[in-house]
Amino acid sequence: QLQLVESGGGLVQPGGSLRLSCAASGFTFNAYAIHWFRQAPGKEREGVSCINSIGSGTNYADSVKGRFTISRDNAKNTVYLQMNSLKPEDTAIYYCVVDKYFYCSDSPSYWGQGTQVTVSS
Repeated sequence: QLQLVESGGGLVQPGGSLRLSCAASGFTFNAYAIHWFRQAPGKEREGVSCINSIGSGTNYADSVKGRFTISRDNAKNTVYLQMNSLKPEDTAIYYCVVDKYFYCSDSPSYWGQGTQVTVSS
């Protein structure tokens, strides 16, 4: 059974950092690209970042470029999102999502339950 479990969210002050983790099981992890999406209150879900199946290619939303870093450890079936210089507008539920393909496409296929990130003083 495919499972994605996000962790690492919480409350942080503006300018602070958090590292999100997504632990995967139930499928061939190293065969698929993984995305991070987020959804803020009252807003549509937004693609934040993506990493291909072997970690050689990444992309980022303009709003997080230079502040967030995505990575993966295929030996541990885990994807990470390092978030630095956090801003109040980064407040959202963050979701780990499996792509249908080994490369980052527009076809996210399976969503985790999400982890809440709140940036506030």
